[in-house]
Amino acid sequence: MSRIGKMPIPVPEQVQVGIEGQRVTVQGPRGALAYDVHPNMQVELTDGEMIVKREDDSNQNKALHGLTRSLLANMVTGVTEGYTKRLVINGVGFRGEVQGSTLTLQVGYSHPVHIEAPEGIAFEVDRSGRTISVAGNDKQLVGEMAARIRAVRKPEPYQGKGIAYENEVIRRKAGKAGRVGGTR
Repeated sequence: MSRIGKMPIPVPEQVQVGIEGQRVTVQGPRGALAYDVHPNMQVELTDGEMIVKREDDSNQNKALHGLTRSLLANMVTGVTEGYTKRLVINGVGFRGEVQGSTLTLQVGYSHPVHIEAPEGIAFEVDRSGRTISVAGNDKQLVGEMAARIRAVRKPEPYQGKGIAYENEVIRRKAGKAGRVGGTR
């Protein structure tokens, strides 16, 4: 049996869960999220806990069991606490700023790059313009938007310039061998 799938999902008091057929809706203080559960999975709400059950022990159902439980737990966390990803901009003259719901990046191109925030996502840039926060209720959407921002200018291995996740380790390279030591 799936170790993750069999764990019950605790539902806090301020969260309402609605189960209508295969559609599960979770509503909390930060908003509402909905998910269509696979037909082989059943979701039950008992004593303030959601429990995910599967029809049989086929390989597909075993995989879906843990996945479904994780997605539903992420929904409960999203409507209560929310999710945040931070990105750091490195490079001379590189910066970002927010204008309404649009993030504008100046990262070494001849033009600024504009990224529009989808519904449910908020961008925030610190005063220096070097740290970007992507916040929202949907963990998948927050991660996707952070990845899109990082893809605008990935960190390069020689000088480390670009947009990286806050705790990302960038493997650095030495550069040209002729520049290190030697006097020719």
